[in-house]
Amino acid sequence: MAIKIADGRRPQAAGPGRRRLYQPGIGPHTEGQTLSLVIKELVILDAAYAAYRLNVPYPVAPRQKCDWCLGSPPMWSWSIEVKMFKLYGDNEKLNDNMLMHVLSPYPQHRSALSDCDKLVNFNMTARKAILIFGYDYAGWPMDPAIEAFEVLTSLRVELGSRHEAGYRNLIHPVHQHGRVFAWEIAHAQSLRASNQ
Repeated sequence: MAIKIADGRRPQAAGPGRRRLYQPGIGPHTEGQTLSLVIKELVILDAAYAAYRLNVPYPVAPRQKCDWCLGSPPMWSWSIEVKMFKLYGDNEKLNDNMLMHVLSPYPQHRSALSDCDKLVNFNMTARKAILIFGYDYAGWPMDPAIEAFEVLTSLRVELGSRHEAGYRNLIHPVHQHGRVFAWEIAHAQSLRASNQ
């Protein structure tokens, strides 16, 4: 609901170098911009979201940041890593590299898969979750990527049940509908955690 409300405010993202504005709508915004816009609406909808911080440094690797922590330090209620999955740009061109942002096993790519590894080692939080939001397009639904993510991630960490919500009729002509997926992460799988 919050993404639909944020979209209804007709935000307009700027392109690289801020030389041009993209078409109105939440779709063209970056992952971080989208998260900020949606959290503002969540706080209005439910005061439980009011205590949060974005980009919280991981204690063992301060250059790496947790996208969204709920509660207050030193022991956060939730730490949440967020990934955007958007296969098309504002220009209606396919972005072939986007799958890497969800499924890459290499930490350097900072994918949703490698974010799960960071979360299980974050000992300053009560609960941990991974959240993927994105857009469905004709011939390019999110489902195969989400299913692959679940299979690969379950080899590394213990995933809770999938939670899913959709949004439709957004105002951008390319990014008109999509979904958000979230899973709680319990701990590393023992075989993977011990590096076999």
